[in-house]
Amino acid sequence: MAVIAVVGAPGAPGATTTALALLLAWPLQPGRRILLVECDPDGGAVLAGALEGRVEAVYGLRNLAVADRRGLLAQALWEQLIDISPDGNAERLLLPGLTDPVQAPGLAYTWEPLVEVLRGLEPQGYDVILDLGRSGASGTSAVLARRADVVAATVRTTLRGLSAVRPRLAALAEDLATAGTGSDALGLLLITEGPYSGAEVSRELGLPVLGTLPHAQRTARVLSDGGDVTDRRFIRSELMRTARSAADEIQLTVRRRRQRLAPAQAQPAQLTATPPAPAPGPAVPAAAGYDYAHPGPVGPVGPTQPAAPSGPSYQYQPQPQPQHQPQQQPQPQHQQPQQQPYGPVPPVITTGPVAPLAGLAPQPAAPAPFPGHGAPPHPGADAAAQPYPNAHPGPQPYPNAQAYPGQQPSPAAQPHHHEPVDGEVLRAR
Repeated sequence: MAVIAVVGAPGAPGATTTALALLLAWPLQPGRRILLVECDPDGGAVLAGALEGRVEAVYGLRNLAVADRRGLLAQALWEQLIDISPDGNAERLLLPGLTDPVQAPGLAYTWEPLVEVLRGLEPQGYDVILDLGRSGASGTSAVLARRADVVAATVRTTLRGLSAVRPRLAALAEDLATAGTGSDALGLLLITEGPYSGAEVSRELGLPVLGTLPHAQRTARVLSDGGDVTDRRFIRSELMRTARSAADEIQLTVRRRRQRLAPAQAQPAQLTATPPAPAPGPAVPAAAGYDYAHPGPVGPVGPTQPAAPSGPSYQYQPQPQPQHQPQQQPQPQHQQPQQQPYGPVPPVITTGPVAPLAGLAPQPAAPAPFPGHGAPPHPGADAAAQPYPNAHPGPQPYPNAQAYPGQQPSPAAQPHHHEPVDGEVLRAR
């Protein structure tokens, strides 16, 4: 349905914990999936936190930088996903983040093609949540927030949290207004730790509140440091109930923004509408440059001539000159390779919980056999080895040829006799 970006601020507001809560509470229709991508340049925290180190740090975002340089970003994406669904049905997936902040500069030219690939997953039934952390909405990774449908900023309702987030939200709103889809994409996810209410925070910061999450340390520790997410007490906790309400509000915001932006996106399409068919009339001779594939009214060819002055006029009729058309040589036609669609279509996934989804990558077709290995033989291959029916047998020794005096008979003229020696036949050397 959409691409949601979750950003944080100084003071540890809990952006990754909030993103994980949205991942597990996101409402999914049959056949749809949701993907969480850790895009924090400071490094990911889910592998060592919520997954408690049960998956090795060989999968993740750092492998996509190498794949992007090879032109295999869309295919390599499916090899890095991990299933963290409680039921193991691969409906809630994770793309782990960086393992070291020094790897972030290597992704400077990968962020933009990555977000385009992620946006292309929507027709395939995927929603995407981007965990940008504290610094992911600025610098080279700012394109992630600019291309997102909704940007949700996690803010603690304390004086320290509000004072730290105010300048960052002002800069982010200005950036979205100038380079993104609009400042109305920015909203607040409040962590009710302090004494300020949602209405007061919204009025002071000038941004709408998308959701309010409780400051429940015990429940949040399951998402930050690991625990049983299938426990009924965790599922029915206040944190997960408010996360489901926030997910519903975010989806509603996405629909409202798309309805507002739909007329602006459909306006260029009105300029290329098909013109109405002309009324039937006398036949018009074909003009040069006329498009036969799309018939329509034929207009004047060439510049319009000015009107002739009134009075007697003498028309000059030139004699038709023979036209010599150069004979065109047939050009060899080079068959262009068929381009693959943007973004792979993943097959059906059958995997267990917390398992890498390397089987999502589409398998390439088997290469054609090399000549001589499984290929059909050439029609004249065997004929070259067999003599022709009327071919001359070649030089043969005369039957009664006698050797000259002092000349030894040639080996070809001497008959070969194989006589048994002690019941055995001599073998050919």
